[in-house]
Amino acid sequence: MTDFLAGIYPWTKALHVISVIAWMAGMFYLPRLYVYHCDAEPNSPQFETFKVMERRLLRAIINPAMIATFLFGGMLLATPGVVDWGSGWIWTKLGAVLVLSGVHGAFSRWRRDFAADRNRHSARFYRLMNEVPTVLMVLVVVMVVVKPF
Repeated sequence: MTDFLAGIYPWTKALHVISVIAWMAGMFYLPRLYVYHCDAEPNSPQFETFKVMERRLLRAIINPAMIATFLFGGMLLATPGVVDWGSGWIWTKLGAVLVLSGVHGAFSRWRRDFAADRNRHSARFYRLMNEVPTVLMVLVVVMVVVKPF
């Protein structure tokens, strides 16, 4: 199995990067939709359109992209010679991905709240939450590319 993984390493890495890009694009856009949703008049056509947009973005792009990211990332972790488990960068990266997964879960919960007309947060809150995936992405990229420790 390890020979197989080593043989397809470039493809696995490419598919992982593509998946991460799709996941992050959705994670950047969804809280932005929440900001606009907060500003829409309740029960207006625009308000209802945001519900559809948020559901489709989460179900058709963000969730599948996260699953693919984990699948291809797991394959990379299992590929011999890719990761030095004694280095700190990989643990920091995996910790940031774990936190990003929690943010994904929070975004999903807030989508359900919007769908049920029970949003409890302000547009300002979602503007702040919009920055969290960016900070985590920067941390992950620095860990993977620079490997500072």
